[in-house]
Amino acid sequence: MRQAGIRVEVHQDHFPAGDKDQEWLLAVGKRKWIVLTKDQKIRYRAPELAAVQSSGVRLFTLTAKDVQGEEMAAIFLRAMPAIRRLITKQKAPFIAKVTRSAAVVLWVKLG
Repeated sequence: MRQAGIRVEVHQDHFPAGDKDQEWLLAVGKRKWIVLTKDQKIRYRAPELAAVQSSGVRLFTLTAKDVQGEEMAAIFLRAMPAIRRLITKQKAPFIAKVTRSAAVVLWVKLG
């Protein structure tokens, strides 16, 4: 993704491995970063949903199973035009899903 000119921040470069999701989500929201993750369960957990909502996070979660590293990055890279479109038209906070085919669908509106 960096080779494509996209600024990327890696979770472990900024937050301890044991940090609770709600803690790093609040910090990311304050920084106005966009979250790319493969943790689909965030949308079901009340503390994480509250953190997304209160900090204005724009979160994109990959729904493809059994993907790691380069394949994950490749999917997000292909989805980037659709991600950018959603960011410009949908008010934060929200959670969207990114499929293996790089389709982007708004999942949860929190704003």
